[in-house]
Amino acid sequence: MKIDEQIKQPIAYEMELFEQKFLLSMSSKVALLNRITTFIVNRKGKQMRPMFVFLVAKMVNNGNVSERTYRGAAVIELIHTATLVHDDVVDDSNRRRGFFSVNALWKNKIAVLIGDYLLSKGLLLSIDNNDFDLLKIISVAVREMSEGELLQIEKARQLDITEDVYYEIIRQKTATLIAACCSLGAASVKPNAPDVETMRKFGELIGMAFQIKDDLFDYGNEAIGKPTGIDIKERKMTLPLIYAINNSTKKEKSWLINSVKNHNKDRKRVKAVIAFVKSKGGLEYAVSKMLEFQDEALLLLNAYPESQFKASLLLMVNYVIDRKK
Repeated sequence: MKIDEQIKQPIAYEMELFEQKFLLSMSSKVALLNRITTFIVNRKGKQMRPMFVFLVAKMVNNGNVSERTYRGAAVIELIHTATLVHDDVVDDSNRRRGFFSVNALWKNKIAVLIGDYLLSKGLLLSIDNNDFDLLKIISVAVREMSEGELLQIEKARQLDITEDVYYEIIRQKTATLIAACCSLGAASVKPNAPDVETMRKFGELIGMAFQIKDDLFDYGNEAIGKPTGIDIKERKMTLPLIYAINNSTKKEKSWLINSVKNHNKDRKRVKAVIAFVKSKGGLEYAVSKMLEFQDEALLLLNAYPESQFKASLLLMVNYVIDRKK
């Protein structure tokens, strides 16, 4: 059995019901909208976000979920999907998960409007059911994701990024959404309980580890579809690169920054940067930091009694670290 199927096993019933509710939550009287939302749903990924919501809810609440849990999972997936549709427009990307993106098939104007529609659907799903605590969790995540993206763009222009700034960027850009999933799961069944903050922290730590793993793929892995050096070409300052810059001579540092700033489209130069970062121990340092975040996340799970839901969350934590793409 594949690892994602193993993780999903204790919540298989909830995930099946969630898919039906999720499609309903997107429905509209406009035929074009329904055609596009059906296209989006049929090309879903691993659905890690709703899985986090249901596993956390069941772990903290003796295996029980509520209607609020389904709404929380639907809201997070609606808003996450909206951000992906908008991201493809911003990045001028024609592919998403191996298929054509919405903007590739229906052009940018429709894609932006679809993203707006999904966002409003998510907000209304919470408002109509008085889930204001869940809405606050999600709204904070959306604000932080936008800030993280803009902070990254600002720093890519100047390339003056420290390790602390890097952690802040990935916390906002990536970790905040996984943190929202986990705190939503807890809040949906135990509003105002300490579990809500504990699980938010747990999700944030997983998100940090997840993003560092993503950064490491840029330095070569045959199993992934992402071409190596793509972050360097996009002038993204990742942890292995920051470590190499911080542990270089003045001359090496100047060459590295100049390479990323002015020669990031030169394949030979990008290869040389990758080799230099490896020689400086940048990859080993990033792996050690990733494992620190993983250990902190696992510590938070220790406080909960053994259950199949906790076992699945442990599998999820390890999957984030061990995945090959």
